[in-house]
Amino acid sequence: MTDIERCEIRPGRLVEWTLHPTTVTAAEALPDDARPPAYVQESHIRTARTVREDGLFVPTWLGTAFDMPGPVDLDVLQGALQTWMLRHETLRSGFRWADDEMRRFTLTADDVALHREDVGEFTDAAALTRYLRDRFDVAADALTWPNFLFAAVVRDDGTSVYAAFDHSNVDSYSLCRITDEIHELYAAGLEGRTVAAEPVASYVDFCASERTDADLIDDTHDIVARWREFIQRCDGKLPNFPVDLGLDPEGPLPEQKFLHEMLVDDADAAAFEAHCRPYGGSLVGIVAAVALAAREISGLEVYRTVVPFHTRVKSRWADSVGWYVGGAPIEIPVARTTDFDSVLRMVRAALREARPLSRMPIARVLALLGNDFRPTSPDLYSIVSYVDSRGIAGSERWQDLKAYGLIRVSYGDQVCAWVTRIQEGLQFACRHPDTDQAYKNMRVCMELLRERVVGVGRSGASTAGAVGAVGRVPGQMSQTGQMGQSGRSGQSGRVPGQQVVR
Repeated sequence: MTDIERCEIRPGRLVEWTLHPTTVTAAEALPDDARPPAYVQESHIRTARTVREDGLFVPTWLGTAFDMPGPVDLDVLQGALQTWMLRHETLRSGFRWADDEMRRFTLTADDVALHREDVGEFTDAAALTRYLRDRFDVAADALTWPNFLFAAVVRDDGTSVYAAFDHSNVDSYSLCRITDEIHELYAAGLEGRTVAAEPVASYVDFCASERTDADLIDDTHDIVARWREFIQRCDGKLPNFPVDLGLDPEGPLPEQKFLHEMLVDDADAAAFEAHCRPYGGSLVGIVAAVALAAREISGLEVYRTVVPFHTRVKSRWADSVGWYVGGAPIEIPVARTTDFDSVLRMVRAALREARPLSRMPIARVLALLGNDFRPTSPDLYSIVSYVDSRGIAGSERWQDLKAYGLIRVSYGDQVCAWVTRIQEGLQFACRHPDTDQAYKNMRVCMELLRERVVGVGRSGASTAGAVGAVGRVPGQMSQTGQMGQSGRSGQSGRVPGQQVVR
């Protein structure tokens, strides 16, 4: 994961694809689709509207970038992009407002076509980077439709492909699959053959199903009660990143900066994974390492956070593009621990207990709580997410193809970080408020995490991971998140990059 400024953009001739004007016109005349938005979609779009009404434009798109070596046939590439897009119904479905109600509309596949435009030659990489960033900000905006764009930078020795989507249509796992799927479709197009593939389940159907289930509960449900108790222990709020970020409580939403480094190489990542495996794997280890850092650097007694879990709980959703993420509250009483293995046991138990809560959308729970959670930031809470990408098709070629997941870094008072297991090791990336204090503290957090991973992996014993093994820096810590472990999709609904803690 990186931002667009760091994905090795090189000069060339820029070509763009968006939905054809006739497709957009056809959408305007469509009747309402009875399938409602997912709660996470509605929360995202309403938050974007609230922030916009407060006078700030905050781009929140996600994207991908990858190379296609050699001369590229743009007609065949366009066919590959359109075939891929038509697999995923969410990309031809949008929302419009009827007073304060969001209503869905959805095009049939027969009504969808891409329009290609030759933008022109760019000789300066910095100018091209700025253009793409600004273009994606407008074309993949949460409050407009269409809200995605494909682009290609064409050169004699190859072509770089870029795609940006409003977050309401994709999650990070959706992005990770695109490189391999477009390469496969393009190769088939060159050879004049059709890629044999099972129909992909629709995220739009998932949205309707999930919302129907969520609307069955009321404020007396056990899940709502557990959230209520958790929020009360967080002083009536969703937990923030417990680090001094140098924020002005009365000031405007700050700009953000991006921090991106390799944490450790493959050998150290593998050793850490081996130590954590009896307790549930690297996800548990990352959560435990961050929870211990909280105690070591701030004297925290209980580590509280909201953990993102994938919601692809049935195998039918494994290949579907969409935003399949829920969240669940966990609490780790780190003051009771004496060594790393004891924290591993605590984290494993907490994640196992919390996972069922993630299947109830947070937005539904907050509405039932009746609290005033009027959003003033694009992020409801801060996260550190862990994902193991090695089981995703084509991941072994990502370095050669310069394949990246793209994060838009714009404005926000939260910290969002991603720890990713790639073929080469563990990678750390985060966006944080652009203040000197936030930058200093996030670098310390990253180094503490690195030291813990290296120390535990190389020791092979819990004593090296004992509390206090690294230096304390008062007031500085990290927060953790998303489930992750490599594995193939199967009967349980497990997908590569997502772990079931048992």
